[in-house]
Amino acid sequence: MLTSGFELVGSSPKFKKALEFADNVSVTKTPALVVGEHGTGKRTLCRFIHNASSRRNGPFNVVDCSSDPKKVENEILGYREADGKFVRGVLERSNSGTVVFANIDGIDEVFQKRLITIIQELTDYDLDIRILATTTKNLSKYVGAGRFHRSLYMYFANTQISLSPLRERTGDIYELANYYLSKFAGENGIETLNFSNEAIDKLASHYWANNISELRSVIESAALTAEESVVDASAIEFGEKRVESASYEESEDGIRLMSLKEAEKLLIKKALVHTSENRTQAAKILGVSIRTLRNKINEYRHDGNSYFVNLR
Repeated sequence: MLTSGFELVGSSPKFKKALEFADNVSVTKTPALVVGEHGTGKRTLCRFIHNASSRRNGPFNVVDCSSDPKKVENEILGYREADGKFVRGVLERSNSGTVVFANIDGIDEVFQKRLITIIQELTDYDLDIRILATTTKNLSKYVGAGRFHRSLYMYFANTQISLSPLRERTGDIYELANYYLSKFAGENGIETLNFSNEAIDKLASHYWANNISELRSVIESAALTAEESVVDASAIEFGEKRVESASYEESEDGIRLMSLKEAEKLLIKKALVHTSENRTQAAKILGVSIRTLRNKINEYRHDGNSYFVNLR
């Protein structure tokens, strides 16, 4: 098992490659973009890069770019309060440290052009800042669709670190589950806990829509409700708004079988990803009206599906 000390745990080749690349990146000053689905540990990896670098004793600040555009701009550049007091922006506050633009795809398109100009002029103001960014999107497609400024994308393009979803790291599920089980048991003064074989099978077959963040929540709940020293399958609960289990039947030709509703949801998601979330183009590909597509998106949001909840 490979662990970074920052809740980055696993032995899968893709995970090890990402962590080793991040470790190599940490000794440089180059900006980097961390790409992955929600809950894969992007911000945690950014913290790992900061702490492994010579900037570890400097400030580490995160700006969530998916929030209100004006709030994001104020947080980055600074703003003046009602009483006239000026509040310094995160760039000025992070000198000799690291700034993370989380969900950088959420930055207002007009501000993107201004931001890259400011970033390129930081040295003129004697500001030495390492800039990292995270996204769940394919920014190159966003650039092609005119939804993300090319110069801002190119600033990060040469150093991208991809974190795989948990369903592509099935071998790491057991290691992560044991890590969190031990962690939460210790924090709550519970004696050593272990999983039953049935519990392990249940964890391995689940479709982790929210990846490691969902796994952590499930294990924490199981640790608090487990009877005696064994966590059995009955203690593993995924909640009412869970995504369908990944243990679908498979047909003779190797095609994974699933419910019509799940297939519809998957197809709509693929169309949106393929078109960089251009709903008009996605509706044309699917052969439905834009109104039908909008209604389906709202339905999946109501169901709590993470992709559609965070869809712009």
